[in-house]
Amino acid sequence: MLAPRVVITLIATITLAGISFAGQQPVTRDPASPATITFKLNFPQSDPQDYSILIDATGRARYECTGSAVPGSDPETYHSEFEVTPQTREKVFEWAKQARYFAGKIDSGNRRLAFTGTKILTYEDAQRDNSAQYDYSNLAPVRDLTAFFQGMAATLEYGRRLAYYHRYQKLALDDELKRMEEEARDNELNELQSVAPVLQDIVNDSSVINVTRARAQELMQIGSGTGAIAGHNLR
Repeated sequence: MLAPRVVITLIATITLAGISFAGQQPVTRDPASPATITFKLNFPQSDPQDYSILIDATGRARYECTGSAVPGSDPETYHSEFEVTPQTREKVFEWAKQARYFAGKIDSGNRRLAFTGTKILTYEDAQRDNSAQYDYSNLAPVRDLTAFFQGMAATLEYGRRLAYYHRYQKLALDDELKRMEEEARDNELNELQSVAPVLQDIVNDSSVINVTRARAQELMQIGSGTGAIAGHNLR
């Protein structure tokens, strides 16, 4: 029969071992959570030099970045949450499927190409947690995703600048909206409805000149698919 002190020691050892083992359990993803795709870009020559966009399987999206809204303004952390169109949601997840959910290497390995930023694509669901880093990829669906996410980021940065100008420098709004309209017509922007609240604020503001308000209204119509270039959302 073991002495009481030995029994106490064994119990303490087993208890501590149980605590240690419990602390090493992997954190599992909630099976009920929707699948997500995240695109991250780090490009020191741009502003913002870091940003990320997440889209989940229900269509919810989130944009985050740190940088100046306009040249000369103070850097700040910025985020925006919105809904992507069903067409976008389906296409983005189909591209991820075609890219094998980013399992394995997706970078071309060609170091002779001009550097365009460090990019990371991540896919997460109840069975997968894949993440791949690249500069340029030879895989067509990865290139499609990259172009799409960069176009979305461009749209959201327009929204960020417009909100800044509307608050601090209303006379700059018209030129910014002209550039935005031109890029939208050249299919360089995606998901214009993501900045609809900013555009609506401009439309509703009687202190903004009418031609500028009309330009913002036109961009809202384009984003809703009722404008002159409906269908611009995907290339």
